[in-house]
Amino acid sequence: MDRSRVKGLLLAAVLAVSSASSYGRNIDITRAGAKAVPGKDNAAAIQKAIDKLSAQGGGTVTVPAGEFLTGPIELKSGVELHLEMGAKLMGIANIDAYEKAHWVRSDGWKSPHSGLIYANGQENIAITGLGTIDGQGGDPAFNTGKADPAGRPMIILFRDCKNVLVKDVRLENSAHWVQYYTDCEGVRVSGLKVYSHCNYNNDGIDIESKDVVVTNCVFDCEDDAICLKGAGKRLCENVTVTNCVAASNCNAIKLGTGSDVGYRNITISNITVHAASEDNFRKWSTKVNGITANTTVISGIAVEVVDGGICENVNISNIAMRDVQTPIFIRMGRRGSNCENSKLKAVTISGVTAVSESMMTSSITGVPGLYPEDIYLSDIDITSPGGGTEEMTKIPVPEAEDSYPENRKLGHSLPASGLYIRHANNVYLSNVRFHFLEPDARPLIVTDDCKNVVIK
Repeated sequence: MDRSRVKGLLLAAVLAVSSASSYGRNIDITRAGAKAVPGKDNAAAIQKAIDKLSAQGGGTVTVPAGEFLTGPIELKSGVELHLEMGAKLMGIANIDAYEKAHWVRSDGWKSPHSGLIYANGQENIAITGLGTIDGQGGDPAFNTGKADPAGRPMIILFRDCKNVLVKDVRLENSAHWVQYYTDCEGVRVSGLKVYSHCNYNNDGIDIESKDVVVTNCVFDCEDDAICLKGAGKRLCENVTVTNCVAASNCNAIKLGTGSDVGYRNITISNITVHAASEDNFRKWSTKVNGITANTTVISGIAVEVVDGGICENVNISNIAMRDVQTPIFIRMGRRGSNCENSKLKAVTISGVTAVSESMMTSSITGVPGLYPEDIYLSDIDITSPGGGTEEMTKIPVPEAEDSYPENRKLGHSLPASGLYIRHANNVYLSNVRFHFLEPDARPLIVTDDCKNVVIK
């Protein structure tokens, strides 16, 4: 994304806040009846303040220092929800209370997703401040520890909104994904501190929108840290993510898994990747052979199209990663029912330094008839544990055409010690280096059914 485009997105985000606060209207939630006392659901008081300001053209709803319990809150056009330092909103631990936060289409279809703070079709909305929003997602009311989200709420869920700003707040203990921006346009997320290890599916941020900038955030979470999805009404496109930390028990930087529409014009840069602070559910070293550390990230970079969509014009650069099982994982597949026109092309990954902790080396793989193409890897430096054997080179690699796209679906080891490429065309490698702590009998690079693999 060029600089003029980024400046335009930043301006849109600033306007989102200024439109909410330029009227000078400000309602402290305690003046609307909210009280920082145990057991009191303050959702009605907060919603009253939001509704009043939105009807008047916009303003700021302020949460002062103190701990306020609340059920789901609908953010509306022109309103900034501002949490002062020391303020904490605590999501109510009752899954039934979030029923009203599910989006219902005109034909009666109900989205499975809900949120503590949610918005549908709103404009110029913001969540700001140095306070905290805690979803209490580890409460038994939210099916703790079960892989199926089963209606668990997110902390933030914005759908089909324009000019969105989320800045500086701390988000913790979500019952599901921490925050989800789907079919939105003009989203600015900056300065967030995300910490969520209390339940399954605790993604740090999920983006499925257009014209998005994410900067200066720290994600420490149970599931994927920075996740772009491509299953909305339109392409996830014109997205910039930069200057962030991604700590995860799953994937650190991920395009996927939902990909029946896809992604375009994605720029991700200056990201530090490492293991999460907690691992309460995954325990990969007990489930996958050959992992050499107790707590690991699945893939540092994962670019996936398996549901029939497209992925093109992706640039990922300046990534420092450690504690990863697989540094780079690029995958096409046929999980979806209509994949024959799917594309994964024009992906550039450069300036990566990685320390891996498994035999599941980096890979670029398609399936017969679906080939990633125009893939450029440059200035890559990967240190691996080594220890690979000649027997590993003879283990068949499953096609896994319709499986969930993660590294272990191709086996617990690969025939190459550095990079495995299968069913891919026009792959260009420049200054790609591999180092090993122990001798490794596998060849550095293995190709299978590929056209035009160029190594410099």
